[in-house]
Amino acid sequence: MNNNPNMAIECSIGNCAHHCSGQNYCSLSKIVVGTHEANPQKPECVDCKSFMLRQ
Repeated sequence: MNNNPNMAIECSIGNCAHHCSGQNYCSLSKIVVGTHEANPQKPECVDCKSFMLRQ
């Protein structure tokens, strides 16, 4: 995966394939944000749909 940090997308999910190791940034140029709730009301209801488990 690309390890160039996108300074516009902060991320602390170290086991994501798009996470820049040693930095709290995503390497993607854009991400998809979604929800697993019918009517999200809290930050916990929002998900990064671009997440991909690091192998």
